[in-house]
Amino acid sequence: MLKFILTAILILASILYIVMPFIYGWYGSLRYQSYVGQPPKGFDNITLTTSDGVELKAWYLPPRNGAVILLCHGSPSSRNGVRYYADMLANNGFGVLAYDMRGQGESGGEGNALGWQCISDVGAAIDFLKSQKDVEEIGGLGTSMGGQTLLGAASTYPEIKAIISDGATHRSFEDYLALPFHRNLIRSWHYYIMYTSLRIFTKHTPPIQMLDSMKNAEITKFLLIAGGKVKEEIKYNTCFYNAVADRADLWIAPNAEHISACYHYPEEYEKRVVDFFNNTLFKNN
Repeated sequence: MLKFILTAILILASILYIVMPFIYGWYGSLRYQSYVGQPPKGFDNITLTTSDGVELKAWYLPPRNGAVILLCHGSPSSRNGVRYYADMLANNGFGVLAYDMRGQGESGGEGNALGWQCISDVGAAIDFLKSQKDVEEIGGLGTSMGGQTLLGAASTYPEIKAIISDGATHRSFEDYLALPFHRNLIRSWHYYIMYTSLRIFTKHTPPIQMLDSMKNAEITKFLLIAGGKVKEEIKYNTCFYNAVADRADLWIAPNAEHISACYHYPEEYEKRVVDFFNNTLFKNN
């Protein structure tokens, strides 16, 4: 009987701490294709091409105030997931470029659920915007993985002078360890296996740590948003804020779940977003 119990415990532990995180890593390597539908009113369908030849499907609306906001969706999703934000920004005079990240929505490319290869996607968006004569300033707004993508791209693309990240936590094992609380074998083992699995299936290496990117982006301003009901979001975004507090703001939205602050507090959310971009992108103009 004891042998049976010990065997059952061993099997259960193996499933929880090896098999399941390994499957999560495999899932993160899969493509997530979905139909997007018609663009919001006033937007055009366009196609971006990355430096490594991946075609990204996108919506674009030229600015009325000279500033375009790059919109990055969460995962797995598509630009459909940021329609609300696109309309909100457009109604306030901003131009908007919203694209499907590689491997998601209607874009090409390999599976990319954690955004490890998205730096080239951001680069393609920046190249397009720099070619538009009516674009004077560039900002970025990302939800969940989209926010993590922008935080990780901040040091590479200083053209994005202001970044709003809503719901960011971690996208690599190194990011996971940014919180000292996580730096022990019991808490970190699950994510170590998951991220190792992702490396095996994608044959890709993790991108720069988000904290390092934020610190190195010396002129970039940040607005960090965390759902008040999500303890991990609060911890990570507080950590991000403390690292660059002299050029960052932090809003912990009370009683909000993951990336739901805009639905719980639509008027306050819009005001914070618009004020942040107005104060950072046009401050010295």
